[in-house]
Amino acid sequence: MSKATIFDIQRLSLHDGPGARTTVFFKGCGLRCAWCHNPESQHMEPEILFDATKCIGCGACVGLCAARTAGPTQFDRTKCFACGKCAQRCPTGALQLAGQRLEAAEIAHIALRDRQLFHISGGGVTLSGGEPLLQVEAAAELLHILRAEGVHTAVDTAGDVPWECFDAVLEDTDLFLYDIKAMDAALHRRVTGVDNARILQNLPRLLRVRPVVVRVPLVAKLNLGQVKAIAQYLSSLTGELRVELLKYHALGKGKYVRLGRQFVEYAPPTDAQMRVAAAEFERRGVEVAF
Repeated sequence: MSKATIFDIQRLSLHDGPGARTTVFFKGCGLRCAWCHNPESQHMEPEILFDATKCIGCGACVGLCAARTAGPTQFDRTKCFACGKCAQRCPTGALQLAGQRLEAAEIAHIALRDRQLFHISGGGVTLSGGEPLLQVEAAAELLHILRAEGVHTAVDTAGDVPWECFDAVLEDTDLFLYDIKAMDAALHRRVTGVDNARILQNLPRLLRVRPVVVRVPLVAKLNLGQVKAIAQYLSSLTGELRVELLKYHALGKGKYVRLGRQFVEYAPPTDAQMRVAAAEFERRGVEVAF
């Protein structure tokens, strides 16, 4: 049995594929997108989130490890090994563990609790992240179990993995959600930390064998100027493809604070800018929603 490191299993998700879905969030990502709203997804290893506003200084966690010896309201992240003992003891949720190792069968068991809802709504299970294909062995096993149970499956990916990772899950994946952030390689590296060559190579190959929803996150003054180039590229591809434009939001700010990381806030596109972006795809015959 394969194990995966996940940081959340979200039920009744309405934005990660068709119908009502359960989304399994895998931990670990090869990209570092400037606008990332799930910073706890970036590192593969478990992490502790500490919310000082919820800490009541009860001392329940003091003495459990070196990170909690400074005092009941102090947290020394440099000494934390994310064992999760403090989070287990915390009565207010000020300390939370992001990341746990679960067998694929365990994850499937949790997801299948909503099997009836999937049937009624035309939904299913989506593997997201992070990047689920970085843990491809566990992802493939989980998808295989779900498909054997007649559940619609989707994989949400940034595409920056070897093709072999896609090949390992193709048979048991009904739909791929695929991110395109920018066409300009230098800009892509600046806003995500990696080159986009492999991402752009994998997408046409994937479209030959599976339907794809291309997701384009839009951030004013970062990649909004890339819309025309992205629309032109996608209109040149063949296969079952549609586009979702994702408007930037800053809802992940609190997570950065709780992880002890710097948060940089960007301006979201205006509604008018979103409509102009959508029109760019429509005039090239690409189905788009936002």
